[in-house]
Amino acid sequence: MSDSKIKMVEAPEGVEGTGFFATKLDTVVGLARANSLWPLPFATSCCGIEFMATMGSHYDVARFGSERMSFSPRQADMLLVMGTIAKKMAPILRQVYEQMAEPRWVIAVGACASSGGIFDTYSVLQGIDKIIPVDVYVPGCPPRPEQILDGVMRLQDLVKSESVRRRSSPEYQELLASYNIS
Repeated sequence: MSDSKIKMVEAPEGVEGTGFFATKLDTVVGLARANSLWPLPFATSCCGIEFMATMGSHYDVARFGSERMSFSPRQADMLLVMGTIAKKMAPILRQVYEQMAEPRWVIAVGACASSGGIFDTYSVLQGIDKIIPVDVYVPGCPPRPEQILDGVMRLQDLVKSESVRRRSSPEYQELLASYNIS
């Protein structure tokens, strides 16, 4: 193998020397969190089928540190809501969200989870952001696996840049209070 094919990556911003590298705690924690997101799929319709394709070998969401599906809210930190959410299901979705430990993030996958989709009826919730805060919206009906992966990567960017203290900030507490979440 020739050395010309090997590309060296630049070190992140920090102080380095022989045998050590120093950087900010927020940067290290953000990098670790972003590359070890444990998803909890809350799938009710066709978007769930597309998510299953995302788990397959062709798209392989494991490349992004999300290979371990968690079907327990207490062991997950990324909630993927996919499909139509009926108003009767809203309290269950909210309970699942509240059972997740902080820090927790939410991705609304597809038109139905984001805005109710084509189902503008009395029984369908017109967007999950009416009951829980959403971090990333993935458009489509149903969205392709590439779009779901793009949503995960956008969430990773958000997580990397998030301060360790953001969750205890007054702004975040105010956001939770606006959803009546303590």
